[in-house]
Amino acid sequence: MELKVLDSAPDKLSVEVHGETHTLLNVLTEYAWEAKASQASYVIDHPYLSTPELIVKSKNPKKTLSDAAQMIIDRSKDFKSAFDRAVRK
Repeated sequence: MELKVLDSAPDKLSVEVHGETHTLLNVLTEYAWEAKASQASYVIDHPYLSTPELIVKSKNPKKTLSDAAQMIIDRSKDFKSAFDRAVRK
């Protein structure tokens, strides 16, 4: 995965996310909303010909996106623990 910051303002962050699709971007936007973003969305103009762009607006969009990523990590660890317990039974 490669990221390219397109716009970095105090209240808005736009990032190209090379090599990813709806799967990751949808999860990131959902958790950005949980992290108190005032706007969290992404655009993929064409699934095969364009690079997805993630847009986050908040009081501190870098922190919001970092918090969202950490929430995904934490939730994934919770799932793994629950899954490991479930398959041991």
